[in-house]
Amino acid sequence: MSADQFQRDYGVSRETMQRLVIYEGLLRKWQSKINLVSPASLPHLWERHMADSYQLLALTEERSGTWLDLGSGAGFPGLVVAIAGFSGSVTLVESDQKKAAFMRTVIRETGCAAQVICARAETLSDADIGPVSIVSARALTALDKLLALSQPFFNPGTLGLFPKGREWEGELAACARHWVLSYEAIQSRTDPEARILKFTQISPRALENV
Repeated sequence: MSADQFQRDYGVSRETMQRLVIYEGLLRKWQSKINLVSPASLPHLWERHMADSYQLLALTEERSGTWLDLGSGAGFPGLVVAIAGFSGSVTLVESDQKKAAFMRTVIRETGCAAQVICARAETLSDADIGPVSIVSARALTALDKLLALSQPFFNPGTLGLFPKGREWEGELAACARHWVLSYEAIQSRTDPEARILKFTQISPRALENV
C-alpha cells in the first residue's frame, strides 16, 4: 500500500496526510539509528502501521477526553490517531527513552495534541493520568497481561481498543479464568485473520469463581 492508496482507501484529508508524511519521514530517518519498527515491515509501513492504527478511529464512538496508549513504541496507534485529529488529547506511555524522544520529535514537528510519559505502564495509575476515555495498546504483550495493565484506568464509559493477530481467540480463552469481560471482536481492515478487540468492561473475576 502506498501513501496515495492509503489516503484514497481511508478518506484521509490532505492536511492529515501532510502530517503523516512528516511522521513517515522522521520514522525512516530515526530507524537507521534505533529500531522503531521491524525492518521487515518498513517497506509496508502504510498498511502494516499507518492503516492498522488509523482504523481504530472509526471505533471510538465519538468519544473525546484522554486517549491512553500503553507501550507506544514508535507511536502506533497513539501518534496516528493524534495526528488524524482525535477529538481529545493522546497520552503515550513508553519506557524506552530513545523511542520517547522520537515521539516527542514527531509531536513537535506535526503539532498534534499528544504528550509522552517515559515510564513503564505498570508503574502508573489513574491518579497519574486522570480520567481515561479510551485505552489502547498494539503489539505490547499477551492479552491477559494487557488487561491487567489496562484495568486500573477503566471506569464506566472507558473503551479499550486492542488490535490482536491470528491467535486472538486463544488469547481470549486464556483470560476467561481471570476476567469478566464485555467485548466485541471486529475484523481488521488490514489483515483478515486479525481482530480489534473492543472492550467496554474489564473486571477481575472474583477469586471464589476462579
